[in-house]
Amino acid sequence: MHLIHGSRGARGWALVAALVFALSACGGGSDGGSQTPDTPTTPTPTPTPTPTPTPPAQPAVGDLESAEAVNRITPAEISEALAEDDSKVSGITPRYQVATYRLTYLTEDKSGALVTASGLVALPVKSAGTASPVISYQHATTFKNANAPSLKVEPGEPPIVLASLGYIVVASDYVGFGASNALQHPYLQSRPTARAVLDMLTAAATWRGQAGVADTGQLYLVGYSEGGYATMAAQREMVRSGSPLLKQLVLTLPAAGPYDVQVTMDTLLARVADLSPWLGWALNPGNLSQLSDTVRDEVRRLLLRQMIPSDADVSYQTKFLDDYMADDTEAIHQDASVHWGWTPTVPVYLFHGRGDQTVPFAASVSALNTLQAAGGAPVTLTECTEPVSDHLECVPQYFRFAVDTMARTSGQ
Repeated sequence: MHLIHGSRGARGWALVAALVFALSACGGGSDGGSQTPDTPTTPTPTPTPTPTPTPPAQPAVGDLESAEAVNRITPAEISEALAEDDSKVSGITPRYQVATYRLTYLTEDKSGALVTASGLVALPVKSAGTASPVISYQHATTFKNANAPSLKVEPGEPPIVLASLGYIVVASDYVGFGASNALQHPYLQSRPTARAVLDMLTAAATWRGQAGVADTGQLYLVGYSEGGYATMAAQREMVRSGSPLLKQLVLTLPAAGPYDVQVTMDTLLARVADLSPWLGWALNPGNLSQLSDTVRDEVRRLLLRQMIPSDADVSYQTKFLDDYMADDTEAIHQDASVHWGWTPTVPVYLFHGRGDQTVPFAASVSALNTLQAAGGAPVTLTECTEPVSDHLECVPQYFRFAVDTMARTSGQ
């Protein structure tokens, strides 16, 4: 065995000692003695993610914006109004007091933009929790804003009379009336007409849910003149869109409406020719775009006056008339007429007077034939039997017909 000695050995031992010391200091080695423990570290907490706020719901058609009570009308007041000579409804005995409410809601204008419209809800005052069927009432052509349903809330008006029989009545003012009076009324434009009706029904259902007003799940569509057109437009839109309202729909009662706008305009053109013999030679459907500007302007003016008086305080969009003057039958077919392109899922009870000089009887005949050919639920046409079966003379008979027809299924 050899001993390490001299300076080289001393340096070796020094290096060993230094290495042991270094390892011991950093915890890298152990000789059974005590060690300096590592300094404990505090774990960094995981940050809690900030919840992403739910974006507010975007406005949509059918949204309810507001509701306000208007008035209450007694059966005695309604009976007194019905006894007047100019009553629109006759042969009906009111049974309930009626509470009325004005609603505003979102729908579409002629361009498809969201607008605020208004309408009326008329409720029969029944014992708490008693359910009632719903009528969607589409008002007739009117040229005064004050005649809109939510503004003319009077005892003899059809929504009030129908509500007094036990129905919840929902009546859109349409775009151009009431809250949307600053806008053009999309006259005989099928989509915005239908949307105004269906969106009002949706908003009214929301309000009934909030107010605790019960309904039976039965829905009827009723309307005369432009209201008949709006009734068919709404029913067609329900079918085409697969609306949930279809499950509630029992039947519809469109009356004296210009459903086939092409046939309606052709008939009115013939009347203009009769009234203006000096123009008669030039007035042939399908040839109007070939007339001189002077003659075309006069024909347009005469046709317009057949439908809209000069003292109207509502602005009417007349795209259908411009399309007609341009001989654009396809545009009229697509944008205006409502009798084609669908199959009824519930009975349609058409009503019209053969002697109607405002909306031609031929428009109802065309609708009858087209809808019957489509198949589906039954479609019938009942003729007004008044001695003078003109437009206004047949209104009271129509309402009696409508009330009797609904009563057979509604229980009212």
